[in-house]
Amino acid sequence: MLSLLLKCSLGAVAVLVIALLSRTRSFYIAGLVPLFPTFALIAHAIVGAERGAASLRTTALFGLWSLLPYAVYLAAVYWLSVRTTLVATLVAATGAWCVAALVLLLAWTRLHATGA
Repeated sequence: MLSLLLKCSLGAVAVLVIALLSRTRSFYIAGLVPLFPTFALIAHAIVGAERGAASLRTTALFGLWSLLPYAVYLAAVYWLSVRTTLVATLVAATGAWCVAALVLLLAWTRLHATGA
């Protein structure tokens, strides 16, 4: 239970830092905060402890590839932000991320057999 509370607290701190940074002259730094590897650290610790170094390497490699859907999301936000409303921009960009993530998952499962 304490572990769950700590994870929730990390998320709350991240949201607080983003909100505070968005009000400063360096508001753009708020875009860096979500990229802090909070959840990656948790995932890598669990995979590394439960499955070993080979699975940790595979998880890290997939993590690198998972930057592509995030790049699609950011490109969509960048392009749509001056063409449509904020809500439409974020909905469309999220949809673009979902499509890119689905393509990544399909390609990964077909091209990269990880074994059990």
